Parts: sequence; C-alpha cells; structure tokens
Amino acid sequence: MTATVQAPEMSEMRKAILAIVKRRGSASIAELADELDVSYEAIRQQITQLHREGWLGKQIDRDRARVGRPQARYRLTPAGDHLFPKHYDALTVELLDAVGEEFGREGVAAVLADLADTRVKEWAPRVAGLDLEARLRALRGIYLDGDPFVSVERDEGGLRLVERNCPFLNVASKRPVLCSLTVSVLTRLLGHRVVREERFQEGDGCCAFRVLEGQPVDPESYRFELEPAVGG
Repeated sequence: MTATVQAPEMSEMRKAILAIVKRRGSASIAELADELDVSYEAIRQQITQLHREGWLGKQIDRDRARVGRPQARYRLTPAGDHLFPKHYDALTVELLDAVGEEFGREGVAAVLADLADTRVKEWAPRVAGLDLEARLRALRGIYLDGDPFVSVERDEGGLRLVERNCPFLNVASKRPVLCSLTVSVLTRLLGHRVVREERFQEGDGCCAFRVLEGQPVDPESYRFELEPAVGG
C-alpha cells in the first residue's frame, strides 16, 4: 500500500494515511485510526501535519442525518495526488510518436511551432523594451518563475543561458526534437539566433543555449526550425 507514494523522505505512517485516502477518496481520522489500528490521537497529529504541508485538504461533512458534531473528512489536494505515480512522460512520447507516424517530421514541427507561438505570445510583453542581456535574464523563468537552476553567463563567446534542471528531461532524453521548442522561443524573444551547444542528451549535465549576437533575426518572419537530430 505505502510503496505507491513517491516521497522517500516521508514516514511510513504518513504514506499509509495518504494511500488510504487515495483509495477511499476521503477519510475521517476515526476511519484512518481504525484501518491502521493506531490511536485517534496518533492519526490526528499526522493529519494535522499533512494538512499544514498541503498534501491533504479538509472538508466538513454536514450530513443532517448525522447526530453530534459535524465530522471532518480529508481528501488529497492536487499536490498530494501528485505524490502517486503518473505517466505523463510516457504519454507525451507516445503522442509525439503518433503525430510523427501520421504526419511525418513536418507534422511534429507544426505542433511544436504552435506551442512556440503560444509561449512567445505569453512572454513577449514581459521582455518588451529590455536590452538583450536583460531579456535573457528575464527568460531565466521561462520554465519556472524564480528557477534557481537556470543561470545567465557571459564568456568570451558572449551570452548563454544554462539550464541545469530540465523539467522535461524524461521526454527530451527519448525525443530530443522537443528541445527545438526552447531554441525557437528563445530565438524569437531575443531577436538573435540561438543554438544549443551543450546537451543533457550527450551527457553534459546541462543544456546551454548560446545567443549568436552577430546573427539577428526578425521575430515576425522567423520560421520554426527543428534542431538536427541528436541521440536518435
């Protein structure tokens, strides 16, 4: 039961509570205490902590047929539900493959181009009026606001964005074509061609996107391009 909760640092008792709530849909402290054969107070303490940390939500059962004080029941929050195995990565790979089989490489490019358009529309107002380096620094949050694993570097080759924690790595490792999305979005938002010069897929431990300051592009006329195939 407890092995399904993907939180190694969590105690076995807390994992068991979450697993029961997941299976039942909701549970009261009394129900949990009965199923786990521990005291009400022991469960209450664990529930209080799980609720405080955002894994469980609380609702009051106001069933008028029930006599006495309304009973509190607990459900998994969206964050709590994500402690259980998900298969989004595998589904994404299957979808990319299905598009490729049905429409070829051009079909995959068209889907990624549409995604790039959406991301550019979202970010363009945020970087409008900024100089190149300021735009690149703003784009550190392109995956996650305040992302501590993305940095901007300036070396003898100029500016580059270094990403050390790709949120799409499981998919990108199997289908590197996905990384063309980031290259395209950065190119259009920065107004200069961007290339990936280091790759997770090649064992570099990061993805590094180099801004080619000598190669300006017109974001309006720039056409989405797929990166050359890497690693299959």
